[in-house]
Amino acid sequence: MSIQVIVFDFDGTLADTFNAIIRIANRLADDFGYKPLMPSDIDRIRNLSARQIIQESGVPLFKIPFLLKRIQSELYQDIEFLHPVAGIADLLNDLKKQGKVIGILTSNSEENVKKFLRVNGLYDFFSFIYSEPSIFGKSRALKRLIDHNNFQTQSFMYIGDETRDIAASKKINIKVIAVSWGFNSSNALINYNPDFLVNHPREVLNVIATLN
Repeated sequence: MSIQVIVFDFDGTLADTFNAIIRIANRLADDFGYKPLMPSDIDRIRNLSARQIIQESGVPLFKIPFLLKRIQSELYQDIEFLHPVAGIADLLNDLKKQGKVIGILTSNSEENVKKFLRVNGLYDFFSFIYSEPSIFGKSRALKRLIDHNNFQTQSFMYIGDETRDIAASKKINIKVIAVSWGFNSSNALINYNPDFLVNHPREVLNVIATLN
């Protein structure tokens, strides 16, 4: 069965938000009791999973939802100045021309995503935006999304930039493309065995053509 439904992660996959999120997280370090990241730390953390980063930070798990909420709130103020990943607009346009259903599933807020898409002229490409507040709840959210819309898992694909995106997709047995331009490094992504790893948005079209 060909791929008909393509769902993207937002931060790092569609939107180039990495540096903005690091800046915001550093501003909040004193409030939540962790050390700010130095430039020399960036390459190292790109090789860590979200769980490993949380463990290293020492922030108690019960505080993580409050930290994420603060980061998302501050990101809303900056998001109109951020840009899509280079080549993403062309990819979305090509997928739309092919008649694909395109959506977003993200742990960022729906308000942030909508504001970003409208500012950058990308809103009309997407059939739905699904926000899952928990950073570890993507497999459940993907399953709910598929079941609610009666999507066929064989025709469904998720695209993300983190190891947790790969793990969530594999847990419910859907195809996943990992992208190397986002948060996690290529080495970290490869260790989680994505179905495909791409280095530029145009390569997504090649993957889908191969599967079809």
